[in-house]
Amino acid sequence: MITNSRHSSQRNHIALPFFTLLEMVIMAGTVMLAYYFEYTDTFAVNVQGFFCYEGAYRKPYPGPEDSSAVPPVLLYSLTAGVPVLVIIVGETAVFCLQLATKDFENQEKTILTGDCCYINPLVRRTIRFLGIYAFGLFATDIFVNAGQVVTGNLAPHFLALCKPNYTALGCKQYTQFISSAHACTGNPDLIMKARKTFPSKEAALSIYAAMYLAMYITSTVKARGTRLAKPVLCLGLMCLAFLTGINRVAEYRNHWSDVIAGFIIGISIAVFLVVCVVNNFRGRQPEHEHSHMDNLAQMPMISIPRVESPLEKNHITAFAEVT
Repeated sequence: MITNSRHSSQRNHIALPFFTLLEMVIMAGTVMLAYYFEYTDTFAVNVQGFFCYEGAYRKPYPGPEDSSAVPPVLLYSLTAGVPVLVIIVGETAVFCLQLATKDFENQEKTILTGDCCYINPLVRRTIRFLGIYAFGLFATDIFVNAGQVVTGNLAPHFLALCKPNYTALGCKQYTQFISSAHACTGNPDLIMKARKTFPSKEAALSIYAAMYLAMYITSTVKARGTRLAKPVLCLGLMCLAFLTGINRVAEYRNHWSDVIAGFIIGISIAVFLVVCVVNNFRGRQPEHEHSHMDNLAQMPMISIPRVESPLEKNHITAFAEVT
């Protein structure tokens, strides 16, 4: 048993740095891909056409994003800051409660990463949950940007920014379709932003942060007297995210389809990461359970010789006489 534990410890010392480096490479690649989608012209946006005088795109221009009721600075600050604060406070409270009640059975063990380096369970859980959240945040941004680049869906106020010259384009009927990339005479930067609305980034990021945080609170907070507090807090977070999406539609910045698609992306990524990656924020399985299962698997099997009963012997003899 001691030999097996030593071999397992040696394997952990070899595998842990490798997987840590691999995760850092994946995270760096995700951040770089999100940067190229967001701030460069590496991926060209699909130029989608429109019909002359199309009503779906003739809404008034609501102004720059900073004038919105939910400006990008506020949204990004909340999605990046609130989950970090809640997870740090929650993990600290759980760790202190386990120490105070001496509940060491459900507490994760301290991992030895080298001859002199130890990772505290509080630090390890906090880094794990925040790292997965950050990865999901960038993954949501990548999915949204990829959808916007591929579809090139037009904003409800697109024609107000495009300012097409209908006379030069020969628009005599409402059913005439304009597919030229040079049909617009407005500001090229604003026109490019108006071509990137599906799915809604604000809806996806807000619902992802709310869903991840709601599942964390539901799975982690086990104190008495929180049966009503947890649903109220979680539903409040989800309500704020839905109001963010509704505000995008009310200000003519997105269509309903854009917001719904953003909600689906954000919820899907949050649920996948929580259920399949962090196992609903549960700790590691206690070591005594692993050792108990290993002992059962290594237990030798005892074979008992078969004893022939007298009734079976008489039955065989009678059958032989009949034949």
